[in-house]
Amino acid sequence: MTFDIDMIKKVYERYPERIAAARQIVGKPLTLSEKILYTHLWEGNATHAYERGNSYVDFAPDRVAMQDATAQMALLQFMQAGKTKVAVPSTAHADHLIQAKVGADKDLQEGINKNSEVFNFLSSVCDKYGIGFWKPGAGIIHQVVLENYAFPGGMMIGTDSHTVNAGGLGMVAIGVGGADAVDVMAGMAWELKMPKLIGVKLTGKMNGWTSAKDVILKVAGILTVKGGTGCIVEYFGEGAESLSATGKGTICNMGAEIGATTSTFGYDDSMRRYLAATGRQDVVDAADKIAEHLTGDAEVYANPEQYFDQLIEINLSELTPHLNGPFTPDLATPVAEFRAKAEANGWPLEVEWALIGSCTNSSYEDLSRAASIVEDAVSKGVKPKAILGINPGSEQVKFTAERDGFLDSFRKFENARIFTNACGPCIGQWDREGAEKGEKNSIIHSFNRNFAKRADGNPNTHAFVASPEMVAAVAISGRLDFNPITDTLTNQAGEQVKLNEPKGFELPEKGFAVDDNGYQAPSADGSSVAVNVSPTSDRLQLLEEFPAWDGKNITGAKVLIKAFGKCTTDHISMAGPWLKYRGHLDNISNNMLIGAVNAYNMETNHVKNELTGEYGEVPAVQRAYKAAGVPTIVVGDQNYGEGSSREHAAMEPRHLGVKAVLVKSFARIHETNLKKQGMLGITFANEADYDKILEDDTVNFLDLDQFAPGKQLTLEFVHKDGTKDIVIANHTYNDQQIDWFKAGSALNLIKQQEK
Repeated sequence: MTFDIDMIKKVYERYPERIAAARQIVGKPLTLSEKILYTHLWEGNATHAYERGNSYVDFAPDRVAMQDATAQMALLQFMQAGKTKVAVPSTAHADHLIQAKVGADKDLQEGINKNSEVFNFLSSVCDKYGIGFWKPGAGIIHQVVLENYAFPGGMMIGTDSHTVNAGGLGMVAIGVGGADAVDVMAGMAWELKMPKLIGVKLTGKMNGWTSAKDVILKVAGILTVKGGTGCIVEYFGEGAESLSATGKGTICNMGAEIGATTSTFGYDDSMRRYLAATGRQDVVDAADKIAEHLTGDAEVYANPEQYFDQLIEINLSELTPHLNGPFTPDLATPVAEFRAKAEANGWPLEVEWALIGSCTNSSYEDLSRAASIVEDAVSKGVKPKAILGINPGSEQVKFTAERDGFLDSFRKFENARIFTNACGPCIGQWDREGAEKGEKNSIIHSFNRNFAKRADGNPNTHAFVASPEMVAAVAISGRLDFNPITDTLTNQAGEQVKLNEPKGFELPEKGFAVDDNGYQAPSADGSSVAVNVSPTSDRLQLLEEFPAWDGKNITGAKVLIKAFGKCTTDHISMAGPWLKYRGHLDNISNNMLIGAVNAYNMETNHVKNELTGEYGEVPAVQRAYKAAGVPTIVVGDQNYGEGSSREHAAMEPRHLGVKAVLVKSFARIHETNLKKQGMLGITFANEADYDKILEDDTVNFLDLDQFAPGKQLTLEFVHKDGTKDIVIANHTYNDQQIDWFKAGSALNLIKQQEK
């Protein structure tokens, strides 16, 4: 069954005309990314060319996807928009709130028991407003989207940074905050700065232990965590065509870790095979009619340096397995070089846990290749040294892998754990025994992020990212420096044996199968569906409007915190145990910036309250400022807000009374989220001014009352000794975004326009 096939056919019907219009306007051959963007203009056919990296553009995405942790806030906002039904096909997926501890069945039931109030809320809101709901256990949002909704040449947005996974089926799929999703679900245009384009030419073909994961691990090492900011990464070449669709999805998925707006691949036979295998031959039939438009023009790929802003070339035949980390996903090390690097840095080499899964590596192909390594080890009498944990990507993947014996292969390792079809350890939803001790240790996983504390809450856990194949091999050896290409293992008979190269199946030979995929269709008419939120709930809270700007300069502000170094959305609004409060803005605000390092004392969650002179926890100090009517600002470093799309990282400071965030540079999604919530997100014109800001400064905006596009803002920092520093700040607000600020939030403006 294909969801929304009529919508997909309508998108394809307009492709030839819109491509022709775009080609005439742009006046040159088009990349795939440009084709998708120009065919999804809100205005219809292109009337002028947009400047990459500069022009703000209104788009009309085809669909919206939300996961349960972000859907709560997105749907609480949508409920305020005054609409009776979503304007585009939309889905919500219950995958983030289930904790991994014992195993699939017990963990799933425990998750349902603990989160029933939230799941019931999501179920009823989806039912009322025409949104498809994927119930707990159905699978991880991005794997479910790839199996059911992604289609070549489409555009979607999702309230999760790894929405980009759908690029594996040739979409432009972009992670956003909930307020952006509300715009699209309410039938409004969605705004994005026209992305720059990075081309990645893949030549050759992978072999042996190398996998699609190693492509993005290599790219992350080249571009770093911010090298893709403001860009779409477009993969092409014979090497790209040799990859499976789920392999392409893995590469696109982790593009979020280089800051990319999204990543994508051209339509090819691997996509045809995957669509057909997942019951969507009708999409193949429709796509084949316009196949020439669903990939970049031949001239582009023949002379890519003329059409991309940056070009990278990787020979897959020469690529070797990588391990990335610790503490950042862009620290890339080829496996052959890992031992020396680990010893030089003092990284623990012994591994207690190895984890396969997450939205990036939980496909049938991934599980089959990892299972082949386990079977090989068992046949050679080798027992694993580490615990192997598995999170299948969806109920369909799990059911099919169970039928075909792969899960039984994993169970041949006595201490293996098959967890629920959910995010689990990837997002801190892991009750790891002993983590509370804070011991220095290493783990390896096939996830996408490895920031400190992310998996198990222990800041001393060194997490390394690798392919499922490498994770399985390291689980068997128990050591990070094990190189399966060259190293041997000692079996139970004392013999030295070598693991065979992994083997797997791109798609199940018997086809996919599932008893119950976990999908709940919404009512055709949801007008009679009641959505109840208890005023005494500590999990859910109806939203109140943020106050509008008074039109005056902000004066007498205090510096709440000057964040030092990496400050991701995990640092600003932690996941893990805090996920349960994602639908209650006031409660979750108690985690605001508690993970950020205070530059003035190099401690976390310990800032000075200028009202009392005493030090306290960040949220408590900010609540004291708010109660006293004292405005505050947050100061930050490079790539502030890197990581997840979670808009709570923008909503919490807004809710608690922070007026502005001044940083060296922003990650794209977080900057947009701040704007949507009516916050000032500004950057130092001179990054060295970061050092001038002192703990006890008083801050005055001198010309905010003249806020305008392209006009710098001037801030005065008055030091305790009476001296002053003037800091010039840049911003990227356009007229519409300034209107959001003036109204108090984008949602406030929507409601004003509805009246």
